[in-house]
Amino acid sequence: MQRVASELHAEVDRLLAADGQRYTTGRRRVVEVLAVAAQPLTIPEILERDGDLSQSSVYRNLAVLERAGAVQRVVATGEWSRFELAEQLTDHHHHLICASCGTVRDVTVPAALERSLARSLGDLASVEGFAIDHHRLDLVGRCAACG
Repeated sequence: MQRVASELHAEVDRLLAADGQRYTTGRRRVVEVLAVAAQPLTIPEILERDGDLSQSSVYRNLAVLERAGAVQRVVATGEWSRFELAEQLTDHHHHLICASCGTVRDVTVPAALERSLARSLGDLASVEGFAIDHHRLDLVGRCAACG
């Protein structure tokens, strides 16, 4: 379950402060749009959901929020990247990305499958001499609408 708004804003403020940045009104508004979104959003979708934000402001604020670790970029198909709150601010999930239309859906897998996946990825990383901090899994294919 997503954090309560006050906890979310406190954590984003902490992340920004650690990066030497302030939690401005514009950044707060971008975070609020992403916090209520059901899936990662493109910049045009963010602007559509908050008409008082300017495009240049959204670009700048997303760059700062991403660098501070509050927002993560989801690379899909098409011309637009999508953005969502970083996983440390939300629940652990993965993505289904449609290679035809570019739609990105968040999916949560059952706990037993997640544990199995984490073990398998840990084994793979170990063989490669790599230490995993966390994982993200993007499945690319075609959504039901694109067939």
